[in-house]
Amino acid sequence: MRRTLIAALLSLSAVPAVAQDRPALYPTRDVAVTYRVNGGQAQAAGMQSITIAWLAAAQAMRMDMGPAGYMVADHRNQRGFMVMQQARMIMDVPMQQAMQQYGPSENATYRRTGSATVAGHACTVWSYQDRGNSGTACITGDGVMLRAEGTSQGQSGGMEATQVAYGAQDPSRFQRPQGYQSMQMPGGGQMPMGRPPAGAVTK
Repeated sequence: MRRTLIAALLSLSAVPAVAQDRPALYPTRDVAVTYRVNGGQAQAAGMQSITIAWLAAAQAMRMDMGPAGYMVADHRNQRGFMVMQQARMIMDVPMQQAMQQYGPSENATYRRTGSATVAGHACTVWSYQDRGNSGTACITGDGVMLRAEGTSQGQSGGMEATQVAYGAQDPSRFQRPQGYQSMQMPGGGQMPMGRPPAGAVTK
C-alpha cells in the first residue's frame, strides 16, 4: 500500500489541530522515527523497518530504506528524489508519488476517533478519507506520525513507530548527493522501492 505506508504530514506549514480539527501535517521540530512496517511496497521489497527523519526548518523529509537507499521529499520547493546507493543512481520523483509512501495528503478529511500511546509518546488517533483511500493515523501534537494503517488502491498496509529520537538533523543528509548517475522514470512508471525500475532511462 503506497499512500498509507509511509506520512500524514503534507502542507506548507503545520496546521493547528484545534482550529480546523485536523492534525498538524509537519513535525514542528527535528526528529527521526524508526517504524516497523506491515504490508505494502516496503515489506514486499523485503524491508521490515524504515527510518524517517525530518528537518523541520526546511520542511524536508528523508526516508531511509536500508542498503537499498533513501528518498527525500522537499516540501518547501515541492520536489523529491530517490537515491539508489548500491547502483549509485539518483532519480527525480514527483512530490505526489514521493508522499504516497508516507500517508494521507493535505486534502484528506479527518475525524478524531481517540487517543493512544505509541513508542512512549501520546498521540491523537484520526480516521481519514483521501480520494478513495481510507485509514487511521495516530499523530502527536507536534506533528509526528507514530502509527498509520489503511487501504489504498486495493492494497492494505501500515507502520508503527518503535523509536522516536528528537534532536537536530544534519542538513547535508537532505541534499542531493554528488557523483551519482541521473535516472529518469519511463512515462507512467511506478516509483521503485530502492531499485532501478525496468525501462528506466539513464543520462
